[in-house]
Amino acid sequence: MSLSRRAFLKFGSATAAGVAVGARGIDLAPVEAAATSLKIREAKAFHGVCPYCAVGCGQLVYAKGDRIIDIEGDPDTPHTQGRLCPKGAATIQLSNNPLRPTKALYRAPGADAWEEKPLEWMYTEIAKRYYDAREKHFIEKEKDKDGKLVTVNRLEAIASLGSACIDNEECYLLSKLNRTLGIVYHEHQARV
Repeated sequence: MSLSRRAFLKFGSATAAGVAVGARGIDLAPVEAAATSLKIREAKAFHGVCPYCAVGCGQLVYAKGDRIIDIEGDPDTPHTQGRLCPKGAATIQLSNNPLRPTKALYRAPGADAWEEKPLEWMYTEIAKRYYDAREKHFIEKEKDKDGKLVTVNRLEAIASLGSACIDNEECYLLSKLNRTLGIVYHEHQARV
């Protein structure tokens, strides 16, 4: 069958009008009954922000007791109007995942097993290792192409990889910290 553009538009318009007129007879009572029995009916809603990127999409987090039961886009968010990307829509898996680590784990050099450590011990260990690496590998002066010593104040033994979950202010602070330590290899999703 060959249709001209004009015939296609007439046929399409007539079909759309017929569907619109015929849809008035649809009974929405079953849909309304199902909506009253939703699992989020008795849950408390909290406003949140998607943790994945720096866009800052608003989320409504529904919790019942101490458990998150649903996460959806916040319709009051002006730039998304309640829509979420696939990663944002799957945010509930961050908290309701049985494989999610909930304690700090450490594997000693040469060991074959992980052991639980207190978070305070981890913070202290990370700070100590940063300090030791900086003291050992910090380059204060270096010869230029003419053989003259020039101050460079850089650290090439540590690299920093930023997170997509932090906002602009946190990116700025991370950049300042890295530059204060002399870290040269600084990468971030936002390319700060």
